[in-house]
Amino acid sequence: MNKKLAISVPVFIVVMVAVLVTSIMMNNKGNNQGGETMEKTTVVFFSRTNNTRKIARMIAKQTNSDIYELTAKIPYTDDDINWHDENSRANREQNDDSARPEINSIPDVSEYDVVYLGYPIWWGTMPKIMNTFIETGALDGKKVVAFCTSGSSGIETSVSALEGYGLDVIGSRRFDASATESEVESWIKEF
Repeated sequence: MNKKLAISVPVFIVVMVAVLVTSIMMNNKGNNQGGETMEKTTVVFFSRTNNTRKIARMIAKQTNSDIYELTAKIPYTDDDINWHDENSRANREQNDDSARPEINSIPDVSEYDVVYLGYPIWWGTMPKIMNTFIETGALDGKKVVAFCTSGSSGIETSVSALEGYGLDVIGSRRFDASATESEVESWIKEF
């Protein structure tokens, strides 16, 4: 009997350790940063004055995401975004529902599950170049987390526009130009 007990105890311990390890792995399945069950994220943004770029880089760093910047085929100048000039390029585009500024390169986001989508607020909503990107269908079937930069305007109108395209917007946030890494980090923890 002692011989059987001597063999059974190590076998019992090995089995219990295997059960414990399996249990721990199953409980942490969704939290494993390098695991196959994690949703793959990316950051796609447009920025003219670098405010949105700053936030996009913080998000990419904190989420360990790839990052893509949308750039206009014809770059925007300071005069182009002068909202005081009713004839400025941005004024003309924002007042024209059909305006779709060309993008230099459309990023392939097909391998991602979640896309952090960033832009400045122009005239109360997202710049028309974002419509150009959305209408490529690149975000169809993705979870979208919208973020914007603005000195005073909210993000709500642009989120409604995104949802109007049928996008699955799972969260949103407006940041001002002085947003800190800790502000961005506390927001990201919501997802």
